[in-house]
Amino acid sequence: MALDQYKEEEEEGMSFLDHLEQLRWHLLRSAAAILIFSVAAFLAKGFVFGIIILGPSKVDFITYRVLCQLSDLLSVPPLCIDELPFTIQSRQMTGQFSMHMTSSMVVGLIVAFPYIFWEVWKFIAPGLYSKERKAARGAVFFVSLLFFLGTAFGYFILAPLSINFLANYQLDPSILNEFDVTSYIGTLSMLVLASAIMFQLPVVIYFLSMSGLVTAAMLKAYRRHSIVVILIVSALITPPDVVSQILIAMPILVLYEVGILVAKRLEKQRAQKELEDNLKYKDNG
Repeated sequence: MALDQYKEEEEEGMSFLDHLEQLRWHLLRSAAAILIFSVAAFLAKGFVFGIIILGPSKVDFITYRVLCQLSDLLSVPPLCIDELPFTIQSRQMTGQFSMHMTSSMVVGLIVAFPYIFWEVWKFIAPGLYSKERKAARGAVFFVSLLFFLGTAFGYFILAPLSINFLANYQLDPSILNEFDVTSYIGTLSMLVLASAIMFQLPVVIYFLSMSGLVTAAMLKAYRRHSIVVILIVSALITPPDVVSQILIAMPILVLYEVGILVAKRLEKQRAQKELEDNLKYKDNG
């Protein structure tokens, strides 16, 4: 008996409670990974807060420095961001400590994401056929890669430009921008995590195409509708400025086109396999 077939039969013989027990251990290990990285982030307070989290709030952040260099190179002074007219305050007695806890959990979740998805995949994979597992080979790597690309895009591009827009937006010069630390960290976390999730679009299209729910022709036919949906979602997850909305929408549109190519490749592979199976069937007949 083939090893894959034996494993499939063994999984089929498991009861519902056995599957729940397996799921419980996968969830516990994932939670433990998040906790370990969260504790590490909590202990490294100076680095995590002073450099990473508060980085986009300082004019010496790498994104602002690159923009100023581009400003000098292209002779476009407005491109340089050399001032962020706002201060960050804590207006609640437990504000700094609660944000220390919350942000440490967010950092722990981001760093532990590859392991979390690996645990999820270990739970899902036994329920797939061997050919489906083969087709989805490398899923953990590509999902993690897209997640970190989205995180980097949100942190280095989307968040700094959004913070700059909100910091410079004033109804009247007499109104000072003094942001609460909970508002700042909440906005930064939302932008980074939303960008990381949006970058999973090609993976979603891949699995939908593999299951036959979508096709490349369908994705092309609904391209205009998808552009509208992407723009609406971008407007919901970004501050109300056009630049931020376009910045998040552009890579998502590119990833949508990548998803079309992925779906087209899967269809070609499926058609080729069906042709080979038909030829084998004729030869045997």
